Amino acid sequence: MKSVKRLFLAIFVVYLAPTFASAGLWAMKDRPARWSEARWTSAGILPEASAGEDAAVYIFSAMTGGLKGAVASHAWIVTKEKGANSYTRYDKVGWGTPIRRNHRPPDAYWYSNPPEIVTSVTGVQAELLIPKIEAAIAAYPYAEPGGYTIWPGPNSNTFVAHVLRSVPELDAVLPPHAVGRDYLPDGEFVHLDGDWKDLHVTLRGLIGFSAGLRSGFEVHFLGLVAGLDLTNPGIKVPAVGRIGI
Repeated sequence: MKSVKRLFLAIFVVYLAPTFASAGLWAMKDRPARWSEARWTSAGILPEASAGEDAAVYIFSAMTGGLKGAVASHAWIVTKEKGANSYTRYDKVGWGTPIRRNHRPPDAYWYSNPPEIVTSVTGVQAELLIPKIEAAIAAYPYAEPGGYTIWPGPNSNTFVAHVLRSVPELDAVLPPHAVGRDYLPDGEFVHLDGDWKDLHVTLRGLIGFSAGLRSGFEVHFLGLVAGLDLTNPGIKVPAVGRIGI
């Protein structure tokens, strides 16, 4: 009985307390009441695509709107071919055909929340990675209408995480508040990244863990992530994000 109580206490302290605290802070913020009132314009993070010749790849993430914005973010992919005069943005959304191309500016606010760059690659390496990224997007198994479930997945973060696992050269992990990122497609229980740097074990994104050079060590519970970042020392706090040391 003591061990069960300790387990519940650990779950509360590690997962639920930060989530409740984040929800409380979120409730006190000024934010759009409706989708139509939110800001969706460019945040001015990226230079004009025509400003340089180099190819580029960016992974973006921004907190989302409504009640889920207290604990969850939305991720997307942006690419630019060498010499191109425009960026290409890929998102997964919850209505219509899920995979959207250029439905927002590449670095737009999401529900009025400013985006952050999770990772970026430019130059020759980006040129080599863009075809792999496009192939991973084409192979995503939940691209048809109806292929979106807000929790535990497959959702927008499941889509981007699928691309990151399929193209491990991007060498990135979505933030801890990217709920749905740990949902493995096709009911997969175990996944070892192609470069052997990360191992993922999960039961439909509900409970599991990730371990490796990229992820450090993470334990997932109901879509919430807690863990340690070992390569770039820091802690991963559910609903809050990564806190560097």
